Amino acid sequence: MLLTRGLTSDFDSVCALYARVTSAMHEKGIAQWNWGTYPNADQIHKSIDAGTLYVVREGNTVVAAVTLDSTFESAYDAVNWLFGGKPGTFHRLCIAPEKQRQGLGRGMMGEMLAILRSQGCTALRCDTLVNNSAALALYQKIGMRIAGHIRYAFLPDLRFAALEMRLTNDCPLLPLKMHPAFRGGKLTPWGGEKLRTVYGKDIREVPTGESLEVSCIPGLESTDDAGIKLPDLIAAYGEAFAGEYAKKPFPLLLKLIDAAEPLSVQVHPNDDYAARVENGKLGKTEAWLILDAPEGSQLVYGIKPGTTLDTLRAACEQGAAVEPLLRRVTVHPGDVCFIPAGCVHAIGAGIMLYEIQQSSDITYRFYDWDRVDKNGNRRELHLQKALDVTDLTFSLDPIPAPDKLVARVLDEKYFTLDLVNVQGEAVLPAVTAFGLLTALDGDLTVRFAGGQLTLRKGESAYIPHTAPVLTLHGKGRAALSMPR
Repeated sequence: MLLTRGLTSDFDSVCALYARVTSAMHEKGIAQWNWGTYPNADQIHKSIDAGTLYVVREGNTVVAAVTLDSTFESAYDAVNWLFGGKPGTFHRLCIAPEKQRQGLGRGMMGEMLAILRSQGCTALRCDTLVNNSAALALYQKIGMRIAGHIRYAFLPDLRFAALEMRLTNDCPLLPLKMHPAFRGGKLTPWGGEKLRTVYGKDIREVPTGESLEVSCIPGLESTDDAGIKLPDLIAAYGEAFAGEYAKKPFPLLLKLIDAAEPLSVQVHPNDDYAARVENGKLGKTEAWLILDAPEGSQLVYGIKPGTTLDTLRAACEQGAAVEPLLRRVTVHPGDVCFIPAGCVHAIGAGIMLYEIQQSSDITYRFYDWDRVDKNGNRRELHLQKALDVTDLTFSLDPIPAPDKLVARVLDEKYFTLDLVNVQGEAVLPAVTAFGLLTALDGDLTVRFAGGQLTLRKGESAYIPHTAPVLTLHGKGRAALSMPR
């Protein structure tokens, strides 16, 4: 064993070690410690008395020291940690300059993890200055992930990396706030700027029509606080993170959509057609939750009864002649529209909505309102493919907003959708493989054993397969989608 508990007789040697190491750190431009302020003699004394100080001795000299416990600075509360249960930590890991880069730190880390496990800890959390490259390299080499970054009030000019790792196989995984990717500019000429003005999204251009809140679409992946892409998180944490989808294509895509102008009249294929025609991609069944809609807002929601494919084709070939064949419905905030593959549809101007769909980027356009760009060019249409997949028999109506505290409004082949009206506290339904949670209005706090996560209006979180029981607190509405 390298580590043994520090004794009262070690006090002077430990203090001298910290003073030497602090001086050596400053010579390298690492200013995270100032002996006498942090660390200081009182901290060393308290750690020895509490039995939490561990040291490495050579003869009567202490050449390394560390404190192991489960106490955390308040700055840790702001980090979106992934690993939960009972976290433990270490403070003030210190190795004599002449003993560094000889494997001592790695050996100590192995014993430190074993000690924390023996104390019932399921996860490890720690931090280090972002320019402390030696410490960062050591921590990441043994499997720690950067969860985010923090600052301390007593060191306001310094930025620290917050790191964590699982210590046990049964460590629960906590909700992760996701950062969206955006579609804008030429890709969404119908978009606006409400994703920024209403939801505070950091869009890069106007118009921007789509915020891909939780996405594995290549090139448009959502990320965690440290910038790690969702597919990489799934690959790293497997079944505990994504259930049965750890080894399958990720099934869902969650968006917020701002339609300043109407979207094209379009339709999506089912799985069989997409697999055959689109190189094995998923089809696209989706659902919309209307977030905002001016009085009298309408959607295209199917084709009028009695229309044949030949009639539809002829009208589309003429352009605007297709408009009288479109089935339109009036919608209000809170309405839910289920859009199965084959349903012809279009979002109307001025509408903002939440969209849950299969993870697919396939869209076949019938008609784009004769819209042209600044150079007079029209967007591509896909008439034959659209006609191939259109279901002329579709005829559903929007589902009105429910008045229950927690209501399952959709339970379809590919996903479920629960709407939560939080008036103080609400228990969330247990997730299946994983869950996607979005705060629709109001700032809501997700609470779980040992911590919490705040979601502002328009923010979304990924809920892993092994998440603990979650409750929502505050006043507002939320949506929870899960794979079926």
